Amino acid sequence: MKLLSSLLVLAALAMAPSAYARTCALSIDSNDRMQFSTATLTVPRDCTQVELTLRHTGTRPVAVMGHNWVLTRTADFTPVAQAGMRARLEDNYLPKNDARVIAATPMIGGGQTTRVRFATSKLTRGGDYTFFCSFPGHWGVMKGKLVFN
Repeated sequence: MKLLSSLLVLAALAMAPSAYARTCALSIDSNDRMQFSTATLTVPRDCTQVELTLRHTGTRPVAVMGHNWVLTRTADFTPVAQAGMRARLEDNYLPKNDARVIAATPMIGGGQTTRVRFATSKLTRGGDYTFFCSFPGHWGVMKGKLVFN
């Protein structure tokens, strides 16, 4: 009986972290006019993961008007975006394995949808974060703030 009780306690402890896990869904649209549908995305403080959905509501192909969603600390935004301009479409116009990229979706064309999931443990509450599209030339206007309360 004591062994069974101990096993039940261990099983409950093993499951405890998942009981408090909360995935928060965010979505944002992009279009053929190089615009995101919002300039601010807010992640509630009790979220442990974020699942972001990016939808391209335009019609132009990825090679012409591709969009992605990239998240960095604001201090890293410009250097990552500039490095991405030297990358290729196959690399989603991002430097390979760059630790400054917190999360990123693949590049998509008109009519397509993509998702990215990331842990909020990569974020600091009240931190300064910028999201942007890394397609060359887009990041100057296709950007916004992510707020983690």
